[in-house]
Amino acid sequence: MRPIQYPITQQRITGIQQPQTIREWRGVNGFDPFSIADSFFTDAANIMTDDFPAFSTCPGYSVLGGPIGTKVLGVGVWKDTELHAVFNDGTWRKWTGTAWSAALASGLDTTAKWSFTNFEGNWPEMNLVGCNGVNGLRRYNGSTVQTFGNAPSNINYITTYQNRLWGAFGTEIRACKLDDATQWSSFPGTESDSYGKTIESIRGENVNMLSGGLSKLVIGMPNALQELYGSIPSDFSTRTVSDEIGVENNNSVLIHDSVMRGIHRDSIFEYISGGVSPDRIFSDIVRKYINGVAESAAGTDGRKLYFFVQDKILIYDTVFQTWTIRTGINATCFAVMKGEMYVGDDSGRVLKLGGSTNAGQPIEWYAVTKIFTNQSAAQKSRWLRMYAVVDLAPESVLNIYLSESKEGNDWEIVQSVTGSGMRFQRVLIPVDKFTLSNMLRLKFEGTGWARVHELTMQRRQLPLN
Repeated sequence: MRPIQYPITQQRITGIQQPQTIREWRGVNGFDPFSIADSFFTDAANIMTDDFPAFSTCPGYSVLGGPIGTKVLGVGVWKDTELHAVFNDGTWRKWTGTAWSAALASGLDTTAKWSFTNFEGNWPEMNLVGCNGVNGLRRYNGSTVQTFGNAPSNINYITTYQNRLWGAFGTEIRACKLDDATQWSSFPGTESDSYGKTIESIRGENVNMLSGGLSKLVIGMPNALQELYGSIPSDFSTRTVSDEIGVENNNSVLIHDSVMRGIHRDSIFEYISGGVSPDRIFSDIVRKYINGVAESAAGTDGRKLYFFVQDKILIYDTVFQTWTIRTGINATCFAVMKGEMYVGDDSGRVLKLGGSTNAGQPIEWYAVTKIFTNQSAAQKSRWLRMYAVVDLAPESVLNIYLSESKEGNDWEIVQSVTGSGMRFQRVLIPVDKFTLSNMLRLKFEGTGWARVHELTMQRRQLPLN
């Protein structure tokens, strides 16, 4: 005879929530920490979301040669094969692959920032053209740096549009003769003439940025943007894009997938063109980190957008649409060569991003979660258990802290783990001391490479009284 079997009823203990697991990390979010999704951090440094949905330590950097002077004033790339930099010792040099060359030009201004573009025109080969608003136009033809042309000596913000070089000084923009970068004052009355125009704005501001493209030239001022259209002097025309949003400087703008993004005072805007005004929606989530802009620069490696503001680099991943923050690099300019990102900084170094260390030193990083509460923040909790699942490289250290407050630095360390030969680890996060806390937030902090896959929490809801 078969025995009769009765199902055993699993009774759920009243008030105990099912384990809550976070496996998708979406970078930083500067909005109210009570209201944002659990997958966001309220603060972080030196992490990335390339391993999305996990997060991991950001790549490090190597230093190209030793520091030269105390500041990099500009970085340019010739034909995607040679990296060039101007330092505040007044020299223009190129990277040979093992060291910075002897000065290709010297005696340059020691404070003015440089802009660069590549242009061929009627020269026999492509030239790297640069200027700084003080020393006139310079060009590198593959062997030497030389002055050229009859452009005004204070021309600045060099760019290309419609087979011409364009520059600006004061409120005026100027363009060279068609395909002839040496002629800036040729006006015989033909369609190949040089070109000049005074740019008017409601505030009477000077031009501080030029960005050429296939279909238009964008003209920037501190609080305004204009566009110039046309292909020949007789049909060049300008129109105002915005009288409220402008750019901090020529280095604070980048172009990615035909969209312009730039830094303006206390925000980062994007401009698609086609009659649509610039907006700041995509960056509102990190706007609290842009509290005024003393120094700024922007660049892109084709996937990520880098915006240096004050003392940090805000990084937007265009694939996963996440924001992260990088610290420890005070950037003055960005450049990309052969798909790799280079950064000039304010200590005379040119850095190449990549690798597992910062010039041989372990990378320090941290990430702070939102404040975790019940559905109502007024309802009490009994915290039962908490775990993290991580990959940790050998010798890397992971520290985990807990706090009962919404913000501040009242952290208490509850766990410390050092990586061993086994990278994949389940880490217990002791909550004994915080078991009756109304709310908790957590801080991951590490030295060396780590990847955090998930965080699991379980708690009991107590009566609302």
